[in-house]
Amino acid sequence: MSADKVPKSKKQVNLFYSLHCKDLAFNVASHCDHIILHSIKWRSFPDGFPNIYIDNAEELRGQHVAFLASFSSPAHVFEQLSVIYALPRLFVASFTLVLPFFPTGSFERMEEEGDVATAFTLARMLSNIPISRGGPTSLVIYDIHALQERFYFSDEVLPLFETGIPLLKQRLSQLPDADNLVIAFPDDGAWKRFHKQFDNFSVVVCNKVREGDKRIVRIKEGNASGRHVVIVDDLVQSGGTLIECQKVLAAHGAAKVSAYVTHGVFPNQSWERFMHKNDGFENAFANFWITDSCPLTVKAIGNKAPFEVLSLAGSIANALQI
Repeated sequence: MSADKVPKSKKQVNLFYSLHCKDLAFNVASHCDHIILHSIKWRSFPDGFPNIYIDNAEELRGQHVAFLASFSSPAHVFEQLSVIYALPRLFVASFTLVLPFFPTGSFERMEEEGDVATAFTLARMLSNIPISRGGPTSLVIYDIHALQERFYFSDEVLPLFETGIPLLKQRLSQLPDADNLVIAFPDDGAWKRFHKQFDNFSVVVCNKVREGDKRIVRIKEGNASGRHVVIVDDLVQSGGTLIECQKVLAAHGAAKVSAYVTHGVFPNQSWERFMHKNDGFENAFANFWITDSCPLTVKAIGNKAPFEVLSLAGSIANALQI
């Protein structure tokens, strides 16, 4: 057998995880026998600051180590950073940080003097992760808001930008009306971010135009009439833009409207406005797909209609073997 045909052996990865990521971590481990889960004692001192203990730390020497983080809740960022900074210093062979959702990604630019680009701030914090024996930290992020944010990180970390779109495309292929689908983008930014991943689909692009004091969603290009239209974006907050897009698409004859976002942020339980309840707008979305990148959202909504969670676990397991 030639050298280029020798199958690459899988490395054993010791995976630690934040409390909010426990379910996702167990799901990741179920996809690969070479991923070993490890626990951390997440405790607090009386003053509220973290009192953390990494179990069996000496056994990690010379091992491949990873940490699955969730920064969805600002209150838990400091304690996780403490662990993230500590693990590479335990003489490990390599260190990988999996941060499915980069929460400040949409705050990446200044529009006027005084604005603070917190995406750059978080990138600087992660760029200061200590180097392990194997070199810089590998940083796995899914569908970051803007690809140019890779340049916010220093050479001390190696960002690996993954996407949840293959999960969506696989799910769409299973639909009974898979041959009648159209992909819609709520704005030009979403189109620029994702359109190349939907080359085999018909596309509708929406945009916002100003009419007086209001910003109105309009269809810029494409035809939704008689089609099952799936709106695609990287994240959702209040969901206002998605709702306005749905109304416009329905008004232009869409047979059904569904939505996909990789990151279901949904602050202040804004997901409730999409729930299937009574006849009326509450049932306007046939399906709403999200991933499990925001574990607090997943815990809150489960798979209640119209929501369905497409897990990143298999993709993360593969990323840990790179």
